[in-house]
Amino acid sequence: MDKMTYAKAGVNIDREALAIRALAGEIKHTLDFRKGKAGESLLGVGHFAALISLDAERTLALSADGVGTKILVAEAMQRYDTIGIDLIAMNANDVICVGAEPMVLVDYIAIDEPDENIMEEIGKGLVKGAKTAGISIVGGETATLPEIVKGFDIAGLILGFVDRDKIVTGKSISPGDVVIGLASSGIHSNGLTLARKVIFSEYKPEDEIFLGRKAGEELLEPTRIYVREVLECLAGADVRGLANITGGGLGNLARITDYGFLLDNLPEPHRIFKLIQELGNVPENEMYRTFNMGIGLCIVAGREDAEKIIGICKKHRTEAKIIGSVVGEKGVAIKGKDFVL
Repeated sequence: MDKMTYAKAGVNIDREALAIRALAGEIKHTLDFRKGKAGESLLGVGHFAALISLDAERTLALSADGVGTKILVAEAMQRYDTIGIDLIAMNANDVICVGAEPMVLVDYIAIDEPDENIMEEIGKGLVKGAKTAGISIVGGETATLPEIVKGFDIAGLILGFVDRDKIVTGKSISPGDVVIGLASSGIHSNGLTLARKVIFSEYKPEDEIFLGRKAGEELLEPTRIYVREVLECLAGADVRGLANITGGGLGNLARITDYGFLLDNLPEPHRIFKLIQELGNVPENEMYRTFNMGIGLCIVAGREDAEKIIGICKKHRTEAKIIGSVVGEKGVAIKGKDFVL
């Protein structure tokens, strides 16, 4: 196969960034509408979750997201009981990145034709994800849109809470702090357009790609939810920054501070990433800016708190280790690689 990139697969993240910037450039003017009132934005637009003032002491956190083209894998496998887990993970993992505890979710499902069996299976995943994240699902909307949607799409919004003096934004990060990487469960819910194009060009969804593991099963592995371990870390350690490693890969670290990062102790990428790179002849820099490459979330802290944080994560059965440190030079550099994210 000729060199495959995310853009060739159909998703140009550079153009996407420009489009988002254009939209954000307009909607940022609305932030003045609540200035000085309950609902005032405390972070502006661009962090992992929005933070709004409730009163002098309390704030609310909000995140909205979907699961992308992972839905197409679910449709190919006729398996819908894990997509709900992904939806909650994508939103809850963003909310905890500002130090907030996720509380409730509302969902939106757009379908071409109502199917009670599919909806029931989606519901099972939502319940499982909600239990893991410790949230309730308080409502939502289902729209039948046969002229717009082919199949279905699902999105959601999670509301969280954090005391103002417990907000984590990355402002207290300084050079010398360490980056603790929490292991991902696999591909999670980003880069599926590229992954599908590469994997399904060689295999059918039901083909076995690893011993006892079908292609579709590997791509459907649910996104890990990090709420429990992160909330315990926030309560028991000096957490200075959090980054959800989603679209953009480990480059998401650059969103939480003006300092840079040197990652010199990354784990071996999961086998699915190696297979995608091999089959698709995907350049290494493209892999690292598209996929999580084995790290689903990063915690930035002082070195003195690292072992405590790692121990908490392990207690919750999440592998974690120091993968790098904060440096003065901007960007996210990976030891041994000739690119900067």
